[in-house]
Formats: sequence, C-alpha cells, structure tokens
Amino acid sequence: MATGCLSSTNLPDFEGLSDFKGDWYHTGLWPKEGVDFSGKRVAVIGTGSSAIQSIPVMAEQAETLTVFQRTANFSIPAHNGELSPKFVEQIKGDYKHFRKINSETYGGFGGRWNRYQDSIMDADDAKRQTRFDETWALGGFHFTSAFADIGASDENNKIAADYVRDKIRSLVDDAETAELLCPDQVIGCKRLCVDTGYFETFNRDSVTLVNVKDHPIEKITENGLVTNSQEYEFDIIVFATGFDAMTGSLLSINIQGREGQSLQEKWAAGPRTYLGLQIHGFPNMFTISGPGSPSVLTNMIVSIEQHVNWINRCINHVRFNDMNYMEAMLDAEDAWVAHNNSISELTLFPQCNSWYLGANVPGKPRVFMPYVAGFPAYTEKCEDVVVRGYEGFSMQKHATS
Repeated sequence: MATGCLSSTNLPDFEGLSDFKGDWYHTGLWPKEGVDFSGKRVAVIGTGSSAIQSIPVMAEQAETLTVFQRTANFSIPAHNGELSPKFVEQIKGDYKHFRKINSETYGGFGGRWNRYQDSIMDADDAKRQTRFDETWALGGFHFTSAFADIGASDENNKIAADYVRDKIRSLVDDAETAELLCPDQVIGCKRLCVDTGYFETFNRDSVTLVNVKDHPIEKITENGLVTNSQEYEFDIIVFATGFDAMTGSLLSINIQGREGQSLQEKWAAGPRTYLGLQIHGFPNMFTISGPGSPSVLTNMIVSIEQHVNWINRCINHVRFNDMNYMEAMLDAEDAWVAHNNSISELTLFPQCNSWYLGANVPGKPRVFMPYVAGFPAYTEKCEDVVVRGYEGFSMQKHATS
C-alpha cells in the first residue's frame, strides 16, 4: 500500500458550500492549469503549511485576501534560491557520502547540515541569540537543531518559541495582527512550516486576518461566508484545511483481512501496526511509511526508500524459502504499539492538537501515529528483526484461517 501519508484531503462539512456561486478549491486538490486570482476577492480558510506557502502568492494577485485562522503556526523562512554550480558539484562529487550521512541523522535530512548536540540550558543569552540567528538565517528545519534539547521540556522549548514570536512581531507592522500570528503552543509539536514572505504578507493593505476562535465560521453563502459577527463576500474560497493524515487513504479503501475483518474495524480505536510495515490479521499486505514508522517526522524520500528496500528483501526471503504467507504476529504488534506510545509520551509532541494525532479530523481517534525515536533507531530495529529471522512475523507455506 503506497497510498501516502498526506494524500487524503480533509474538507470540513461547511453548511451551505453547495450554494456558493463562486469558485472554490482545496490546496490538496489544486487544478493542474493553476488558478488566476487577479482582481478577485479571495478567502483562505486555514493557516497550516499549504496556506503558509500559498498565501503570499495569492496576495500578489488578489484584489483582497482574507485569511481565516483558527490556530497560528510557527514558520521559519525557507530562504530558497538558485543553487550555484559549485554547490551542486560539491554535493554530486561525494553523493554516496552525502546519502550515508542522511541515513544517520534523526530525520534523514541534511548531508551538509550541522545538528548541534549541546544543551540550550548550558548556553547564556548571547550564545542562544547567536545560535538562533545562525539557524534562522539558514532557514527551514535547521532552526530546531540549534540546540539538541529544544524539544526536551516546556522550559527549553519556550526559549526557542519566544525567539520566533519576537521575529513575527518584528516582521508584522500591526501589533494586533502580529499577536494573532504568534502561536501559543510548543514549537515543533506540530509539523514546523517553512515560508517565503508569509508574515510580511500581512503588511499589505489588501490582506486581512480573521481570528476564527473568536469569530467562528457559521456557514458558506451564495456570495461568501458568515461568521458569528460579520458577513463576507468573495469570488473565490480556498480551503487550506489539510489532510486526513497517515490513515485516511488506507481507510478509504475497503480492505478486508482474515475472516472478513475490515481495516476500519481493526483500527476503530486507532491504527495498530508492527513496525509500520504490517498489520496482524492482514497477511501479505505491507504498508509503506505506515503508522508506527518514522514517516512524516523524517525526510519522506529516505523513509520510503528504506521501506521499499526492506519489503523487497522480505518478499525475496519468503520466496526463497518457498513460503507464500506472511503476517505480523499479534504479540509483536501489541509490543510495538506500546513501545511507540511510551516513547511519544516522553516528548512534547502529544501536547498539540495536530494531525500527528488525528486531531484535525472530527471523530478520528486521538493516537500519536509516527514513530518518534528517529530514523537511525528505527532502521536499526528493522535490521535486528531481519537478523533474528524476521522476528515478530509468521511465515507459512499456506494461509490458515
């Protein structure tokens, strides 16, 4: 099942959407031909990663842009730019080493990325400022590697989060808008966003921010939408409302295991897997970057490649030994779920209502889905399972009921 972790869009059930006479889009189902916002009154609902990356582009074209924000998110400048020929030559000249270093880092990122190992609590204010300035200038996920233990405690995390909040205040001219854009949660417990000019976009006279917590959207109308305090007219509505992450695409398929048990029934209380690779009761079905694997907490290319290679070797092993039936054992699945839960509880990740927990989808069980111990620890476990003769898996010549 190579269905992807972020491929099933989440569109809240807004009353009146079918009545809207304008055009509406979801950022996860964007038209291939693109959208022309020129001279249009545009609404964007949501301020997650897709919104943060697209809002600056929409604002350059739209007559007006109104952003409806429920939860402010942390975002770090991407600092994207043209790669110099010298830089490309350096990377490709030692590409095997570059990939090797990727596989040895926590998130599978950055053959040239210096992840600091010292503690934020051992640094004075001057060193913290210098380090944060350095990683902010590098951009993106570099920022959370400024110190090794930013995510270790609320006290540590607040130091880094306050730095970003101060950056937001310095980038946004209107003080009230700046405060609305300052997140009130832990930095990193939601997937960190990267942007190009996101916060500066709110300095445009044509851009307005609406706080949905204070002014919830009540319904969509023929001409726009209504909150609890105001009616708005729009030509285009863009839903940047994210995805039914990790499990959405799998559960949208009628997958049935042994004795007709559906995957929906198996996962009624939340997803359960062994290594994020197989599910007890569903023999011969592998999941690539499934729940219980590092997946979305890592460089997805690296994680997908590791899963594909592991599954390929596993299938060859089954065939070589003249088997045709393989299934994760129940006790192995139970132990892996318990292990995954226990290590996630040692982090700050579960503190946020994030899509890591399924909190963005009404009725979805709240279970922290990715494996948080890091890519190297995970791959070591997978290799250990192989060395032990595919420990935790049952292999047979014929399926049994």
